[in-house]
Amino acid sequence: MRVSIDRDVCIGAGQCALTSPDVFTQDDDGFGTVVGGPQDGGGTLIRVAARACPVQAITIHEIAGESGARRGGGGTAGV
Repeated sequence: MRVSIDRDVCIGAGQCALTSPDVFTQDDDGFGTVVGGPQDGGGTLIRVAARACPVQAITIHEIAGESGARRGGGGTAGV
């Protein structure tokens, strides 16, 4: 799984960083950013964070061949 945040859509609400701080943080300008972290093992919290985003700026990109791969989140890739 790969995660991205569309900075043109992000409003800096911070729900992603609160929900899954191992994967998301806020940059110096207050916008959400992906810090890496356990994107493979933290799938559930990443999906919860994507759903919690009030403007759906988070996109989850499933990698072909992943077991149990499901689409979550919304928005478009940007980072």
